[in-house]
Amino acid sequence: MPYPPLQDQHRSTVAGVASPAKSPSAKGHASGDRRFKALDMTMKRNQYKPDALIEVLHKAQEAFGYLEEDVLIYIAKGLKLPLSRVYGVATFYHLFSLKPSGAHTCVVCLGTACYVKGSNKVMETLEKELGIERGKTTPDGNVSLIAARCLGACGIAPAVVFDGTVAGKQEPETVLARIRTWKA
Repeated sequence: MPYPPLQDQHRSTVAGVASPAKSPSAKGHASGDRRFKALDMTMKRNQYKPDALIEVLHKAQEAFGYLEEDVLIYIAKGLKLPLSRVYGVATFYHLFSLKPSGAHTCVVCLGTACYVKGSNKVMETLEKELGIERGKTTPDGNVSLIAARCLGACGIAPAVVFDGTVAGKQEPETVLARIRTWKA
C-alpha cells in the first residue's frame, strides 16, 4: 500500500499547540484505537517537538509491542520529522524492534569490552542452539535473539540481557542453561 509523502502533512492548531491530522495509513486509528490515542497524548504532552522522538517511540513500543511501518509513519507525521530519521533512531537502539518479538528475549552485548571477553562465542553458541541468526525469532515464537552494540555494562563483560534482566560475566554454557529453561 503506498503511503502519502510525509511533507504533505496537514496540521491544525488548537490553543497554539499543533496536532497531527488523522493518518489514513495508521491502521485502526480512525476507529479510535487506544494505542494511537496514547501516542497522541505523548506527542501532545511534548508539544509535538521533534526532540520527543525517543519518548514517543518508547510509548509506541510499549503500546504495540513493536514498531510497525504504519506506526513509524504516524510518529514521523506527528513530530514533523522525515521518516528516515524516525526509522534511523528506531533501528539504532536495540530496545526498539521492527518485528514482533518472541515470548522471551535474549540480548547479547557485542560492544568492545564484551566482545574481547567472549561475547562473540556466546552469540555463536546461541545461534547454533536456537537454529537462528541474531535479529531473528525461533519458528515457534519462543525466543528472540538480539545483538546490542553496547549495554553500558562493561565492568561485568560479557553481558547478556535475559527478558530485561542484565546478567554479567556470561559464558556459553551458563547462557545455554538459561535458554534451555525457556524451552521447558
